[in-house]
Amino acid sequence: MMLETATVALATFFATIGPLDVAAVFAALTASHSPQRRRQMAFRGAFIATAVLLLFAFTGETILELLGISLAALRTGGGILLLLIGIDMVFQRSSGSTSTTDEEEAEAMGKQDISVFPIATPLIAGPGAMGAAVLLIADTEGDLILQAIIVASLLVILAMTLIFMLLSAQVDRLFGKTGMHVITRIMGVLLAALAVQFIFDGIAASGLIPGS
Repeated sequence: MMLETATVALATFFATIGPLDVAAVFAALTASHSPQRRRQMAFRGAFIATAVLLLFAFTGETILELLGISLAALRTGGGILLLLIGIDMVFQRSSGSTSTTDEEEAEAMGKQDISVFPIATPLIAGPGAMGAAVLLIADTEGDLILQAIIVASLLVILAMTLIFMLLSAQVDRLFGKTGMHVITRIMGVLLAALAVQFIFDGIAASGLIPGS
């Protein structure tokens, strides 16, 4: 169970955060900055994104309970959101759920400090990653060990994202556009499969289908 939880969490966060995509955008937006300035923005962006995602992970379920949203509804709704993200990844479409929109990127080009916007959010801590954090934590049903595994998985992917940003120029040269698109498509297929499973689990837990 613990290994399965870690595997699902790592795959989900890798797909929704997209360390390679973050590195590619970071490289493009910071091309004119000094290496020291790039490092500062990378660390600051990663720190703020971590704080945002941990906040959503630990308070999201409480907020949903206050709104009267059940775990079954969260599984189904979160599954649908992740499925849409997976489809976007497979077909290389940008919807703003895991990447910046054209308008956001244009605004960022005129900024001196992009660590908060668009790096921290919405690039790293976007709607997909926030929804995944809430959904995965809620799915543990209060099991502290499983929650710790999910948080550790999130921190691993965030650390990977930071490393890729610090090495963004080298990563871009190593994988190239085609290589990064191939990896994104593979993760999109896996995310879509996980999302469908979340939807099935949500429908089954809702009691809408007798005997499920």
